[in-house]
Amino acid sequence: MTGPALRRRLPRLAGGAARRSRPPYALVLVLLTAALLVSMTVGLGLGSVRVPAGEVWGVLGHRAGLPWPSEVTWTRTRETIVFDVRAPRVLLGAVTGAGLAVVGTAMQALVRNPLADPYLLGISSGASFGAVLTIVSGFALFGTRPSLSLAAFAGALAALSLVYVTARVGGRITSVHLVLAGVAVASVFSALTSFLLLTADRENESREVLSWTLGGLGGVHWETLWLPAAVLTAATVALFLQGRSLNLLLAGEEAAATMGLDVRGFRVRMFVLLSVVTGVLVAATGPIGFVGLMTPHAARLVVGGDHRRLIPAAALGGAAFLVCADVAARTVTAPQEIPVGVLTALCGGPFFLWLMRRQARRREAHAA
Repeated sequence: MTGPALRRRLPRLAGGAARRSRPPYALVLVLLTAALLVSMTVGLGLGSVRVPAGEVWGVLGHRAGLPWPSEVTWTRTRETIVFDVRAPRVLLGAVTGAGLAVVGTAMQALVRNPLADPYLLGISSGASFGAVLTIVSGFALFGTRPSLSLAAFAGALAALSLVYVTARVGGRITSVHLVLAGVAVASVFSALTSFLLLTADRENESREVLSWTLGGLGGVHWETLWLPAAVLTAATVALFLQGRSLNLLLAGEEAAATMGLDVRGFRVRMFVLLSVVTGVLVAATGPIGFVGLMTPHAARLVVGGDHRRLIPAAALGGAAFLVCADVAARTVTAPQEIPVGVLTALCGGPFFLWLMRRQARRREAHAA
C-alpha cells in the first residue's frame, strides 16, 4: 500500500471497522471525569465509619487550605480516617487503574492483538518475581521502595521480551501464540515466586508477601504515592504524544514503515516504557489483572480506535473502575476484605472468554 493510500485509509482504521454514531468526545471525557469523582467520593466515605459526601469534601478542602468550609464540624478522628487512611488508598487505586488501562491500550496496538494485557501476558508475574526476590533477599540498592520498583521493572521487561520473542512466529504474532506464550511465561515466573516464598527464612514475611501477590491497595501511605503518580503522568503524556505512531501500527508493520515509522526502534522504546509503568504499579499494589484488557475495549466502543482520543478516555475509565472495585472489595464481606485482584479477575475472566469466542467467530467468518 502506498503512503497516500495509507493516509486516506488511516482514519478508518483508527476509528474502527464498524462506524457508528458516537457521543461528542468532550462530553465523554466530562462524564468519565464525573464518574471518577463520584467513585472517589464513595470510596472516601464508605467503610467501618461512614462519612457523608459533604463532610468528605469539607475535610479535603480544609486540609488543602481552601476557604471552604469556613467552620470545622467533624471530629479529629473522622478527619484522620478520610485524609490519612482512605485518601491515599483511593488515589493509589485511581493511579493504578489509569496506569493499567493505558498500558493495556498501548500494548494491544504494539502487538496488534486485542487480547494483550500486562497480567495475561505474564508481565505482572515477571514484575512480581522481581519485587518478591528483592523482599526475600533483603537487598535494597537505593532504599526499599526504589529498589522494589527497579526490580519489578527488570522482571516486567524480561517477561515482556520473552513473550514477544516466543510468540513471534514467521514475523507475525497470532492471538493463539500470544496467549500461549503469555501463559507459559506467567507460569514460569509464578512458580519461581512460589519457590522463593516457600524457601524464605522469615515465615511471617512470606505470608505478608503471599497476600500481596493477590493484588491489593491496603496499607498505602502518602509517601508511597508520588512514584506511581509521577510515572503514570509521564507515561500517559508520552503515549498520548505517540498516538499517531500507535495508529500507524494498526495498518501493519510494512505500511507503518512506508509512512516513515521505525517500527523496531519504536517497539523497543515502548516496551521499555510499558515495563517501567507495570513494574512501578506492581511494586505498589501487587499484580491486579484484567483492568488493562477490559477498559481499552470499553473505551474503544465509545470514542473509537484513534489512540489520541482513546488513551485519555481509557485512563479515566480504568481509574474509575478500579476505585469502584476497591470499594466493593472493602465492603462486600466487611469486616473481612477481599483482595481487589480477586474481584477484577472475577470480572475479567468471563470477559476474556467472551473476547476469545468473538475473535474465533470473526476468523471463521473471514475464512468463509
